Amino acid sequence: MKKLSLLFLFCLLAFAFTAEAQQSRYYEMRTYHSPEGKRPDLIKRFQDHTLKLFAKNGIENVGYFIPTDQNNYTLTFILAYPNQESRDVLWNKFANDPEWQKAYKASEANGPLVTKVDQVFMSDASELSTEISKLSPQAPKIFELRTYHCLPGKLDAINARFRDHTRELFEKHGMLNVIYWYTVEKDGAQAKLVYLLAHKDEAAAKASFTAFGSDPEWIRVRDASEENGKIVEKVESVYLKALPFSPLR
Repeated sequence: MKKLSLLFLFCLLAFAFTAEAQQSRYYEMRTYHSPEGKRPDLIKRFQDHTLKLFAKNGIENVGYFIPTDQNNYTLTFILAYPNQESRDVLWNKFANDPEWQKAYKASEANGPLVTKVDQVFMSDASELSTEISKLSPQAPKIFELRTYHCLPGKLDAINARFRDHTRELFEKHGMLNVIYWYTVEKDGAQAKLVYLLAHKDEAAAKASFTAFGSDPEWIRVRDASEENGKIVEKVESVYLKALPFSPLR
């Protein structure tokens, strides 16, 4: 009995440590803007060099995506670090890796592959997702990246609404909750809610949101949550498809 109790305690501590490590991870979402015609070369650089060099230098590859809009030449990817303090250390280690510098120089022999970089830092929205949902890479899907700009002082309200109602209603209408984050704003501004949904395709996504928006339960929840004023100022949405080498796909 004593051995069983010790084993149970060990398992409990191991689970707690794993959960804490998951919650403390620090994320970076980077969007690279490529000149027209250069994105295939950028994708090849990631596939042949960058992913393995990130991993070599202690940076976790989470997901790599391009927009479904064929006129949008960006590439968006998400990285994870053990914690916020390790980000600059690991990134500088990668940037100064001789193997990366060689690959970077060779890939840009005919001109730059990136004209602009958008950068967002994020932490886990711990009450909304504890880990990235396990998805079947074989199942056809697109992702929807959604960013919520909340009105001042309304972050707790959006968290409560998603925690208690919205995620469940998304699932009810055929949408898969993948992962939720809050942005980390360097200027101390209020964080934004950022999350990924998965859909079968864009038509299914639009049909799901139409059904969700007219669901009497959602209307009741929305109206109740906004008794003291609106919560969300603006929502940004972009449809993405995962690249073949993306861990999340």
